[in-house]
Amino acid sequence: MPGTKDFSADMKAVIRDYPHNYAKMRGGVQQQSPQQTDYESSMKITGAESVTISRFSADNKEVYSWSAVMLTTEEFSAAKAKYKTLFARFNNMAVKMDSGVTFYLKGKYLEPIEERGFTSSLFRFELPDMVTRKMILELSMQYEFPEWKVKVLIYERDREDTERGDIVE
Repeated sequence: MPGTKDFSADMKAVIRDYPHNYAKMRGGVQQQSPQQTDYESSMKITGAESVTISRFSADNKEVYSWSAVMLTTEEFSAAKAKYKTLFARFNNMAVKMDSGVTFYLKGKYLEPIEERGFTSSLFRFELPDMVTRKMILELSMQYEFPEWKVKVLIYERDREDTERGDIVE
């Protein structure tokens, strides 16, 4: 899948491949352990420094995630500006899935504060279906000495934070 010159179009293609575990863009293995395998992405994302697709194995189930480093800089102000720009690109983004249904991403902006060292905004589809209800798109800005990194992650959340897990006696 060749890269395009449009970040929004690239991200929509990634989101459309989410239900298929990123099969259309999964490249060669970068790193492997018993719990996780990291793959290169065969699709380039406009403006991304690097892209990784990861497979996690747990409870006889494979779960995939996608991540892209969008900026690495020593300047907080540059990272903050990139974070704000990307938030604006994702909020209310319309994504037409392979099923023909169009969903809209909705998120709440959290202002980056340098002293905190980490900021994250989560996006979900407004009115998701059974396939997209677990999908989370996360925009993060984190200080990893000596640099700030702005990342986009797409992953599956099994349950809400307010839900209880299995009771083990």
